[in-house]
Amino acid sequence: MDMILKGGRVITASDSFIADVAVKDGKIVAIGKELSDTADKVVDVTGKYVLPGAIDAHTHMAMPFGGTVSSDSYLSGTRAAVCGGVTTIFDYPVQHKGETILGLCGSKDEVLKEEACCDYAFHCCITDLNDGDILNEMEQAVEKGITSFKCFLVYKKEGMMVDDGTLARLLLRAKELGAMINVHAENPDLIDLRTEQFLREGKTSAWYHYLSRPEFVEAEADKRVVHLASHLDTPVYIVHMADEEGLEACIEAKKKGHDIYVETCPQYLEFTCDVYKREDGRNFVCSPPMKGQASQDALWRAIKAGLIDTVATDHCPFQSYEKDWGKDDFTKIPNGCAGVENLYPYMLSAANEGKLSFEKVVELCATNVAKIFGCTDKGSIAVGKDADLVVYDPEKEFTISASNMHSDCDHTIWEGKKLHGYPVQTYLRGQLVYDNGEFVGTPGIGRYIKRAKYSKK
Repeated sequence: MDMILKGGRVITASDSFIADVAVKDGKIVAIGKELSDTADKVVDVTGKYVLPGAIDAHTHMAMPFGGTVSSDSYLSGTRAAVCGGVTTIFDYPVQHKGETILGLCGSKDEVLKEEACCDYAFHCCITDLNDGDILNEMEQAVEKGITSFKCFLVYKKEGMMVDDGTLARLLLRAKELGAMINVHAENPDLIDLRTEQFLREGKTSAWYHYLSRPEFVEAEADKRVVHLASHLDTPVYIVHMADEEGLEACIEAKKKGHDIYVETCPQYLEFTCDVYKREDGRNFVCSPPMKGQASQDALWRAIKAGLIDTVATDHCPFQSYEKDWGKDDFTKIPNGCAGVENLYPYMLSAANEGKLSFEKVVELCATNVAKIFGCTDKGSIAVGKDADLVVYDPEKEFTISASNMHSDCDHTIWEGKKLHGYPVQTYLRGQLVYDNGEFVGTPGIGRYIKRAKYSKK
C-alpha cells in the first residue's frame, strides 16, 4: 500500500466511525480497524475526521464578465479549492454565438491540463443554438463526459440569456441524451424595469442592486423553470437558490415526484441583504443577491429537512478596484464573490456548531454532487473510489482573512469570520496537495473527469 490514514473518524453521508483508510495507486483499497502498517507512508490522524474531498459544482474561473475577467485563473482558483478541501470543481465555460461546445470546453481543457491543482469537469453554458447545430453536438459532448449544460434566464443585454422556447428544447434534448440542464433563474425584464427606475431616481448604491432583483424577481423565474420541467417531465438543476418562494415551489414539485434539484451557496446561508447597506456593500454584489432573513431561514430549514440537494459556491471573484467601478452606480459593479476555499470549512464549522450533522455536510458538498452529475469515482469514502480525502481538525480555531486564503483575489466577503474546526490536509487521488495552511501540490496535477450519463436517483 502507498499510504494509510490511521485512527481517524471517517465521515460518510450516512455514518461515522473510527477506522484506518488505505490507499494504493490513487484509490481507496481498504477501510477498517488496525490495518497493517506495511505502507510506504502512515499518517496518524487520531482525533481528526477523515472526509471525502468536496466537489464544488459551481465555479467561474478566468471568466470574462462585467468588462473584466474574474480574478482567479484556473491555477489560483483550483489552488484555493484544494486548500479548502475541494478536490473537484465544475467550471462554467460560456458559449457565444458561433462557438461549439467541444471547441469551447477543449480550449479550457488545454489551460487546465497545465494549471489545475484539483480535478475538474465542465457544465457548458449554452447561449445560442447555432441554427440547431448545438442540439446535435450535445450528443457528442455527452459521449465525451460533458453531461450537463447551463442556461441563463438573465443577462439579456449581454447576449447570454435564452428564451423559454430554447430552454424547453434544451430540457427535452438533455433528457433524451441522459444529460442535465442547470438554470440561473431570475426575470430579466423585471430587473431592467426596476434598474431603470432606480437610476432615474438617482438611487445608485449597492442596496439598489438587491432591490433591482429582490425575492419575487428570482421566485418568478424559479417557478417558471419548475413549471416547464414538471410538465415536460424533464430533470432540472436550479443553481444558487436564494429565495423562499422559489424554494417552496421546488419543494412542492419534489414532493410530487418531479426531478427538481436545488443548489444553494454559503453566502446565502451566512449573509442577508443587509450587507448591501454596508460601506463595502459593493464587494457582496452577486446575482442573485443575498435576500432577507425569511429566505435565509427557509434555506436552513430545507437543508435540515433534506430538501436542498447541494451546496456550491458560484465562485466568481473580482478585485476590489474593479468592484469600486460601481461605487456610485451599482450597475457597474462586476457580479460575483470568492468562495471555493470557504465552502467546506464553513459548512463543517456549522456542523461543529450543531446546525446540521457532519454526515449531512458530506452529503451536500460531496456525495449528492457526485451522484447527480455522474462522478462515479468521487464523492465518498469507499473501496474503489478515488482517494480524494480531507483530514479535518474539529478543534482548530480559524479566522478567515484575505491574507490566509490562497486565491488571487485581494479581498474576501468572509473577512473576520471565525470557524471552529478547519481542514489540515487535503489529498487528491492519494497525493498530498495541502498541508497545514500551505499548498504543497503541483499545478497540472488535476485531471478532467469524464462523467456518466444522468439517471434518476
